[in-house]
Amino acid sequence: MTSTFRRRFGLMLLLLPVLFTLSQSDPGKAHAGLTIPSTTTRAATAPFNKAAMWIWYIDDSNGGNIGSIIRQARRAHIGTLYIKSGDGVDAWSQFNRPVVRRFHRAGLKVCGWQYIYGRRPIAEAKISAVAKRRGADCFVIDAESEFEGAYAAADWYIRSLRQRVGRRFPIGLAGFPYANYHPGYPYSVFLGPGAANANVPQVYWHTIGDSVRTALEITWEQNSIYKRPIFPVGQTYEDPGARELLAYRRFMLNYGTRPSWWSWQETSPAEWKILARPVSRVSGYRAYSGHVTLEKGDRGDQVLWLQQHLIAAGYSMEPTGIFSRSTYKAVRRFQARRGLPGDGVVGTRTWNRLMRIRPVRVRWSAAHRRHKAAGASASSAPLSAPLSADLPPVRNEIAGAKHP
Repeated sequence: MTSTFRRRFGLMLLLLPVLFTLSQSDPGKAHAGLTIPSTTTRAATAPFNKAAMWIWYIDDSNGGNIGSIIRQARRAHIGTLYIKSGDGVDAWSQFNRPVVRRFHRAGLKVCGWQYIYGRRPIAEAKISAVAKRRGADCFVIDAESEFEGAYAAADWYIRSLRQRVGRRFPIGLAGFPYANYHPGYPYSVFLGPGAANANVPQVYWHTIGDSVRTALEITWEQNSIYKRPIFPVGQTYEDPGARELLAYRRFMLNYGTRPSWWSWQETSPAEWKILARPVSRVSGYRAYSGHVTLEKGDRGDQVLWLQQHLIAAGYSMEPTGIFSRSTYKAVRRFQARRGLPGDGVVGTRTWNRLMRIRPVRVRWSAAHRRHKAAGASASSAPLSAPLSADLPPVRNEIAGAKHP
């Protein structure tokens, strides 16, 4: 059995449940049945849509004085605190019910966050769920370079976490802001159906080396296709300067959201004053609303996301993450049926129509289970990642932002 055949066979096994479901639907209602509103509700994103500050160590934030933290938060109009609740398979004692209740009594929302590595995804999900039991209003997944190409681990983790906290509990993903730099990163898993409610990218413009405006426009262009509200994280670390901090706050008003900041322990007294200062929108600026362009030959998770939408719309193909000839033909047919220019290029107008469709969800974690249960050989086991998962990152644009 050739390598190409094994890959195709594995992908088809992953898709069998999806294809069966589509074949049972009424052909005349296929598009109507799949074109449904996003399941993300206002309640599921409410804790994220407040000015917020991230806390790594409570003891290093205003000396660990809870009263002082509350007073500082009020002066800066901070509404949510993201407090580290775990790391890998270890729960952190600083995130506990008494501390959460104290902040709640002061009118603050409190969300846990955890850096995860993917080596033991189910065990990490158990630790993540502890934050909810300790009173968290939301939870944020900090998944970075360890998850490049790790689709099965991401799938195991997010499914296990959702099983423990329920489908409506607010969950955000704090990942890379420039999705095009990370073609093998499983955005489509973490931000896909049944996964995170909110996208919380780490937009550290100063570290990246771009202007505030450029960093935000790239982030919106590259992330908006995943159909999750975007609540970007800004930076006070590395002393970005007063003008940049004010610009970030002003642009956030144009985008209709509130910034959060990394991090409390690295925010200087001068920066706290800037965060408390009244600001207005950037005059004459319209929030960027374009979507990433994909065409034949492109590869990566964004192509995989496109394919998940096309499959849901009734087009037969494999979720490979490679913009192949079959994907190109499906795009052209999709465009023709909706009165769009049939050039096979997926731009903003085509994305706007595709994004009305709820995409299929691929169970990458099923590969190991089926292989183990059936005693199948490696040559016939379903794949645990798309073909594009092996693509290396272009750059880790937020490297050095923090250590877990």
